[in-house]
Amino acid sequence: MNKAKNIIFAGIVALMLLSASAFTVKQTQYVVVQRLGEIVSVKKEPGLYFKMPFVDNLKYFDNRILTLDWEQPAKFITSENKYMMVDSFVKWRIIDPVKYYVSIKEGGEAAAEDRLSKVVNAVLRTEFGKRTVRDVIAGERGAVMDNLRKTADAEARQMGIAVVDVRLKRVDYAEEISKSVFDRMIAERKRLANQLRSEGAAASEKIRADADKQREVIIAEAYSEAQKTKGEGDAKAGEIYNQSYSRNPEFYAFYRSQEAYKNSFKSKSDVMVLDPNSEFFKYMRSPNRK
Repeated sequence: MNKAKNIIFAGIVALMLLSASAFTVKQTQYVVVQRLGEIVSVKKEPGLYFKMPFVDNLKYFDNRILTLDWEQPAKFITSENKYMMVDSFVKWRIIDPVKYYVSIKEGGEAAAEDRLSKVVNAVLRTEFGKRTVRDVIAGERGAVMDNLRKTADAEARQMGIAVVDVRLKRVDYAEEISKSVFDRMIAERKRLANQLRSEGAAASEKIRADADKQREVIIAEAYSEAQKTKGEGDAKAGEIYNQSYSRNPEFYAFYRSQEAYKNSFKSKSDVMVLDPNSEFFKYMRSPNRK
């Protein structure tokens, strides 16, 4: 009976020792094995492993790509001494569990992200300080991210971390200068609108003046043509009159006298004092004269 109990007890102890010495490594993990405070091995491949029970200590680390994303945008100054609000994130992963553990000690992932954040912010400050607002917003944004990733990765590898990617989600003016920027944009648009209005008014006046000039030229040419035509008509009429009157001078004289009488006695109140023997009454004195 006692022998059976001893066997059972031994079996239980063996199971406890086996349970205490066996451990598994998942596909998403690194495991650092410590023995009496010293690192004796690193398990990177998934599977079942064994350790010395009650002596070895295990440290588990995530080997997946992690994201460092700041809650609030950070403020950086450009080469033009303008403050920009930058919202970014970093993709990183552990590549050397031993170096990573030695660097962060017991701080864990939070300590690693704090150190990585300082590295990234320092590089961002340097990159923004070398560029203008236009460069960091559009012109050299890709170069900024590329330089940032390379420099931050070189610094982070000293902690056993690889920086996979760095992205600038948003780059904007700081709140205190946004209003002045918008006011300057509005003023510029108003200036441009006024310039276009003045140019339009000048063009309108030029077109109107040209139209008035053409009208005056057309009227002058028409008047000149009319006077020329009238002169030609008068000349032709005079020629016809001369031809007609030259055939009978006496009739021409009689016709002229009739015209003179008509013009002289248009009104009943007209009074003329003339000698009855005057040449003016020549045809009145002898109406039957041929």
